[in-house]
Amino acid sequence: MRRDLLRRGAQDEGGFTLIELLVVILIIGILAAIAIPALLSQKSKAYDSSAKTLAQTAQTAAETYSTENNGEYSFTEAKQLQAVEPSINYTKTTEAELTVAKGIETNKGYEVTATAQTTGDTYTVKRLATGVVEHKCVSSATVKGCPGHSTESTSW
Repeated sequence: MRRDLLRRGAQDEGGFTLIELLVVILIIGILAAIAIPALLSQKSKAYDSSAKTLAQTAQTAAETYSTENNGEYSFTEAKQLQAVEPSINYTKTTEAELTVAKGIETNKGYEVTATAQTTGDTYTVKRLATGVVEHKCVSSATVKGCPGHSTESTSW
């Protein structure tokens, strides 16, 4: 009688078959194949957004600089704008970097350019002597973060 109980207990033990396990692994693999590229795309968008924000911050700092210097944009490097706004980064890091900061058109206008270090996309704000402000974006050849996904200069 005792042997019958042991035999019946062994037969009642259930588990997953190899086929069921393979199907579950296949489903997880398909979901991962869909999710991973989407996550990587979001990461590059975050780097580009950081560079765009830095360009806009530099624009505000340039306008402040002009107010303090008789309406002239006489700065020649990013360090001068960082003196106005300490959050401006102009050194090589893994974050966005202000790569160009200069007065143009005999200091009646300016140009500031921020570069996303990971993607290489650049965001430029240029104020002409006429007061017209232009926003330009240039994507690297491998990662297309600008509107319209162009490797040429586009407005943002």
